[in-house]
Amino acid sequence: MATSTSALEGNKALVADFLRVFSKGDVAGVVERLHPDGSWWVSGTIKGMSGTYTRAQLETLLQGVKTVYKQGALAITPTAMIAEGNRVAVEAESFAELLNGRVYRNLYHFLFEIDDNKIKRVKEYMDTEHAYETFLAP
Repeated sequence: MATSTSALEGNKALVADFLRVFSKGDVAGVVERLHPDGSWWVSGTIKGMSGTYTRAQLETLLQGVKTVYKQGALAITPTAMIAEGNRVAVEAESFAELLNGRVYRNLYHFLFEIDDNKIKRVKEYMDTEHAYETFLAP
């Protein structure tokens, strides 16, 4: 099934907007852009971080984690983006200063699946060791 260039560009714009809202710490805006059946999967085996989150679980997680950031949000900046069909692949980097004095700066690959002009699924691949060391290590 062929997808028009304008549909692909629209999907990329939807993902870019989603990441912009995410980077502001606007949890309500993130949830609003997620499909009602949406989910977010995080790579790795880190308890409390890795695994699959429903829309409601993601909302709770994001509300809680806002309190560890000095600026109230994790800024995610896309560095490359490609689209095919209803999927958008994104390379990105993040930055946040934590209240514990640590700095979180990670590299990512995200795969977004779009349905009904909403984010249906997100798969997040990142350096899990850096995430653990920054957020959870003593």
